[in-house]
Amino acid sequence: MAAPGREAGADPRGKGVVPVGAGEMPKDIKMATYTRGQLSPSLRDKELGPMVIEIIEKKIEYLRKENALNIRGTLLVGTAAGFSGILANFLFRHCFKVKHDALKTYASLTTLPFLSTLVTYKLLVTDALYSGNISVEECALRSSLVGIVCGVLYPTGLAFSKNGRLAVKYHTVPLPPKGRVLHHWLMLCQRDIKGMLIPLAFQIVFGIYQGIQHYAVFQSTLEETVHED
Repeated sequence: MAAPGREAGADPRGKGVVPVGAGEMPKDIKMATYTRGQLSPSLRDKELGPMVIEIIEKKIEYLRKENALNIRGTLLVGTAAGFSGILANFLFRHCFKVKHDALKTYASLTTLPFLSTLVTYKLLVTDALYSGNISVEECALRSSLVGIVCGVLYPTGLAFSKNGRLAVKYHTVPLPPKGRVLHHWLMLCQRDIKGMLIPLAFQIVFGIYQGIQHYAVFQSTLEETVHED
């Protein structure tokens, strides 16, 4: 006769134990299965780490070449403009017979064309070249125009105005008659203005050469970087 409160065949050790469903799996078994099916984070880091470092090193090397190219090209063009400013100042000081403020005029006629050429060349040539919007012909044309405007016309006008004011201030040359001021100064400095044709021809030739060289070096650096990638 079965005892009351107990059913026949019941296991007394099973009281309070929740049976595991047929479709479920213990968590430790799930974690083991998931871990065996995928790579652990440490293995992924070991594989991706050298690749990321190599890509970063290539980009740094490309930036170094790019900066060296920019500095070399702009400095050469700016230096040529600075020498043109020195020549223009020498010619117009001799024309106006000015002997005052030599250091001041030479300093301004050297630094201002140099700095203006650096900024203009970077905006019109370097930035346009690295954006990929110009060809080799356009690069050479822009480089020569920068040399003409910033390396000849700007220093010539600056030297003319500075030394002309000094000539009027210190009365080193006869003052022009009323109504013919510009014509008087141009006739007085006619030979010296013609002397600026020498740096003009040099700036045209040098600008074309520098633009072609800049474009060629840029293309070779770009192709080398793409090939390495």
